[in-house]
Amino acid sequence: MAEYHLYCFAQSGNAYKAALMLQATDSDWGSRFVDFFNGETRTPEYRRLNVMGEVPVLVHGDTTLTQSGVILDYLAETTGKYGWKSDAERREILRWILFDNHKFTSYTATYRFLRTFAKDANPDVMAFFEGRMKAAFSVLSAHLADADWVAGKRTTIADFSLAGYVFYEDEIGVNFAESYPSIARWMDRVRGLPGWKHPYELMPGYPLPE
Repeated sequence: MAEYHLYCFAQSGNAYKAALMLQATDSDWGSRFVDFFNGETRTPEYRRLNVMGEVPVLVHGDTTLTQSGVILDYLAETTGKYGWKSDAERREILRWILFDNHKFTSYTATYRFLRTFAKDANPDVMAFFEGRMKAAFSVLSAHLADADWVAGKRTTIADFSLAGYVFYEDEIGVNFAESYPSIARWMDRVRGLPGWKHPYELMPGYPLPE
């Protein structure tokens, strides 16, 4: 049995953050498909695993963790990779993970879901989330204009966090190379990480059945 066990599904960018970290650290890990689209996360059995009813969930020995930011922090500690070298650096990493969770991922994931998976989504609601998403993109784009990585001069878990949804470009409807070239260049650097794979290749559940 693998050392790390990740509950995930291919369409989840939040799960991808953890899966990509496990992959890039060459960890001994396995995936357990969560049938989100058929309601598994709402079942009593799943809620006993994660009361929040979300993915990812990471199981490592006697430790069970939820929330991607917490999982990334834990993996940085247990693998000794992509973490912090000082208290100041840890705070900078945390600053970008909180920005990601509050602004970048939250708006991008919601907009993508409405655009790609929801039926009869309200156009006004979609326009609102698209605007918020693009505002978050602009923040990261400006930051990366003169930086190779999000927090400091090397890859950290802040990069894994912000990379969660950007590789679903077609489903988001954004051409990063045209609209946010500094993000596109950063994405190329992320693609160069050890063992990188697209979320649809790295996690189970793609393609969805008709």
